[in-house]
Amino acid sequence: MSRIPMPAALAALALPIACGAASAADTDSAALRARDHAAACTSCHGPQGRPPAGSPIPALAGRPQSELVAQMQAFKAGTRPATVMHQIARGYSDEQITAIAAWFAAVR
Repeated sequence: MSRIPMPAALAALALPIACGAASAADTDSAALRARDHAAACTSCHGPQGRPPAGSPIPALAGRPQSELVAQMQAFKAGTRPATVMHQIARGYSDEQITAIAAWFAAVR
């Protein structure tokens, strides 16, 4: 039976743990970026995407991600009527739009 030297064995065990920690950190970092991008929406759509009662501006919180992405893509393409949303939507990449939509969809 061959034996693996102790430092090599520990390194082999640590690698999957380190990789898992890195992906968890990446996920946390992505969530923070999405939250930061979504914060820009709150000046019109209210805190956490909940505008004041009676506001003509729609709530974003809890809406399906696919619906939010479709609306933002329509604004970005100029196919949905808007006042300022065309310009705002064009400022985001498709990946950022998806992340922002996921963030608002998760708000309960």
